Amino acid sequence: MNVFENAMKQLDNVARIINVDLSILKQPERICEVYFPVEMDNKEIKYYKGYRVRYNTARGPAKGGIRFHPNVNREEVMALAFWMTLKNAVVNIPYGGGKGGIVVNPKVLSETELERLSRNYIRAIHDVIGARIDIPAPDVYTNPKIMAWMLDEYETIKGRHEKALITGKPISLGGSLGRIYSTSLGAVIITEQYLKKHNISNPRIAIQGFGNAGLNYAKFMYEKGYSIVGISDSSTNLYNPNGINIEKAIAYKIKNKHLKGFDGAKEVESIFTLNTDIIVPAALENQITKENVDDINAHVVVEIANGPTTPEADNVLREKGIDVIPDILTNAGGVTVSYLEWVQNLQGYYWKEEEINSRLKEIMINAFNEVIKTSEEINSTLREGAFVLGIKRILEAETYRGRVRNGPYS
Repeated sequence: MNVFENAMKQLDNVARIINVDLSILKQPERICEVYFPVEMDNKEIKYYKGYRVRYNTARGPAKGGIRFHPNVNREEVMALAFWMTLKNAVVNIPYGGGKGGIVVNPKVLSETELERLSRNYIRAIHDVIGARIDIPAPDVYTNPKIMAWMLDEYETIKGRHEKALITGKPISLGGSLGRIYSTSLGAVIITEQYLKKHNISNPRIAIQGFGNAGLNYAKFMYEKGYSIVGISDSSTNLYNPNGINIEKAIAYKIKNKHLKGFDGAKEVESIFTLNTDIIVPAALENQITKENVDDINAHVVVEIANGPTTPEADNVLREKGIDVIPDILTNAGGVTVSYLEWVQNLQGYYWKEEEINSRLKEIMINAFNEVIKTSEEINSTLREGAFVLGIKRILEAETYRGRVRNGPYS
């Protein structure tokens, strides 16, 4: 399933709604594809393919994560960079969109091999990234330690400190307090705004994906008293109708690196078939498809993963009356705090964690309200409201730069 084609279907749908030519967003500004060597611990040399895509920079430098995954490909990275462009516009931070990745299974590499992979990737792409050009961050199977290696390699190449090059770093290298859990906290803020607007209390929640984003989302919601009845990772799907003890599940996951065998819930075939109020896809793209969408019985889908719902499945969910809170709003907490980290790096002044989280909350609530307002104005879904909001902001910037003629801001 070509994820970039899915992204373009979403764009075409919005073009019909606002009746504007969106061809400027049909292709990325720049695609960097590299093939680079890494020495293994046994002295063997292996070659890896990597990507860095700069999609649109009308509103500011490109911003987006780097993922390590065996299924990374050109179309996926293009789609992710496209969604990042919209996401940054939706939360109204001065960034364009970018994304990167390496085709690799990081689970089979030693730590020294992982470090050499990370450093050599930066050597391959260092001339297309920069604090005022394109700013990377963590994504799937990357973390602050990997960002530290990448930053150090870049600074070594350039011969100067460049803390603002990359976000999601360790605190000791200029990282921001709150960044490690910011994607999850932003999603919690959006979820609670939705529940408040619709007067929903005591919802039953199931979460697909128990990596950093899904795990911390479960932790925050559990601590707030919500009932998490389903969780899953790549090893298993678990269900407990009375609610799962998330503290024990997290401890088990950290100790064993997977959820399989956790005795606080029973194993089930799919998270999506559970009778819940909220389904939270927090893993990878293309998880809710036309093949399984009819299984979903929830009232709302809260997208923490990027692109977890295909356009065909989206149409079915709409027909079933199931709301979808879209990824470009829900998971924007991570890039929002990355922006705050970047600002702190540029000015050399750092805020307390409470201030970071307060700024995050303000930005996320404003974005939620603006998406709601836009979706009501066009009488459509939250996804289409978010897309229209983001695209209008991008088109405004493109028009004032003179790159769009006869547009809505001409």
